[in-house]
Amino acid sequence: MSLINAHGITKVYRLGRVDVPALRGVDVQVEQGEYVAITGPSGSGKSTLMHILGCLDSPSDGEYHLDGADISALRGRALARIRNQKVGFVFQTFNLMPRMTIDENVALPLQYRGGFSRRERLKRARALLERLGLGDRIGHRPDELSGGERQRVAVARSLVGEPAMLLVDEPTGNLDSKAGAEVLRTFREVHNAGNTIVMVTHDMHVAAEAQRSIHIADGKIAA
Repeated sequence: MSLINAHGITKVYRLGRVDVPALRGVDVQVEQGEYVAITGPSGSGKSTLMHILGCLDSPSDGEYHLDGADISALRGRALARIRNQKVGFVFQTFNLMPRMTIDENVALPLQYRGGFSRRERLKRARALLERLGLGDRIGHRPDELSGGERQRVAVARSLVGEPAMLLVDEPTGNLDSKAGAEVLRTFREVHNAGNTIVMVTHDMHVAAEAQRSIHIADGKIAA
C-alpha cells in the first residue's frame, strides 16, 4: 500500500457567489521512502495540494489515504491529531520560536503530542541536532544562527516525532546558494536514512534533487 494515496482530489473555494476550483481531480501516489517534488507555477494548485497532503486542509471531493488511514472526511481536532503524528513540516520561513533555544524548538512537537517528559523531549531533540551537525549550537537561540543553520534546525524539528513523511515547502527560498546547497545535502542524508520526503517548489534546480517530480498546471497533473 502506498504511503500517500490520493484519488480524484478536488478543492473548490467559495469567493462571494463564485466557485473557484483550485484542484480538479488530482491523483497522487507516493511510496514509503520516496523523495518526490511537486512543481508548478504560482496559482497552479501546488500549494493547495500541499495543504491537503499535509492535513492542513480537507478536499472538497475525492479520497485521501495517508499511511493506510482514510482521512478524506476528517476535520478539526481529528485532522490536527493525524497531522501531529504523521507529518513533519519544513517551511521556507523556518517558523522557529525566537525566545526558545534551538533544542527547545526541536522538542516542541513532542510537547504538543504529549506523553513525553521534558527531559526525554530535549534528549531526542539534542540527538537530532547532533546528527545534523548542529551539536555545537545547542543552547543557542535562532537569531544566533545563520539561515542555513536555522533551516537545518527546522529539519530536525520535523523529524523529532518520527513522522510518516516530511512535507517541505520551498526550503531554500530564503537562503543564499551556499546555505541552500547545505540544506539540500541535509535532505539527501535524511532521505538516504529511509525517510519519505514530499517537496513543493517552483525551482527546477531544487526539484532535480528528488527521485521524481509531479508537475501541476491549472489544478491538474500536467506531467
